[in-house]
Amino acid sequence: MARGWESKSVEAQIEESTSEPVKPHVLSAQEIQLQRRKADLMLSRQRVLQQMQLSSSERYSEILRQTLRDLDAQIAALRRDG
Repeated sequence: MARGWESKSVEAQIEESTSEPVKPHVLSAQEIQLQRRKADLMLSRQRVLQQMQLSSSERYSEILRQTLRDLDAQIAALRRDG
């Protein structure tokens, strides 16, 4: 009985592999630009977080916190739009 089920599974896999291949989604120039913008913002955010950990100046830390809030707002806006 187990061989019958195994054969059916193999047959299904062969049938799937010979069916029409799925075409990959090609990104438009706008989608590529959006992905790059998101990646840039995430890298900037990571850098600000690292600088915050190393900062000993309260004034500089406040500037970094404001920068982080601004980056988070930009990232959130991109997620809503994209």
